[in-house]
Amino acid sequence: MKKTNFDLYLEEQLKDPAFAERFEKAGEAWEVALQIAALRERAGLSQKQLARKLRTSQQNVSRLESPSYEGHSLTMLRRVAEALGATIRVTIAPKPESKPKAPSNTKAAYRIPRKS
Repeated sequence: MKKTNFDLYLEEQLKDPAFAERFEKAGEAWEVALQIAALRERAGLSQKQLARKLRTSQQNVSRLESPSYEGHSLTMLRRVAEALGATIRVTIAPKPESKPKAPSNTKAAYRIPRKS
């Protein structure tokens, strides 16, 4: 399949690490937005009806379903999932190009300050 001008342009732009990072983050936000909208529609709810269940405004539901919104909190996503009969799964995985760091032989300084 022949690459379009856009494909070639995007390929070139993705060589810039800053652009690639922004592009990846936008894709993550897009995916969350699409999942929320699809689950809401599958439940047969309008944004306004879901907002009532969440005790928030229709504008907030619209924002959650917006691909440009990146302020999703885990608390709100849990509320949405509960209202739509879904579950939340969060995965934090190493980037493919990064190598795991070798464990350190020194103990980590995880101390809780004691009250005097």
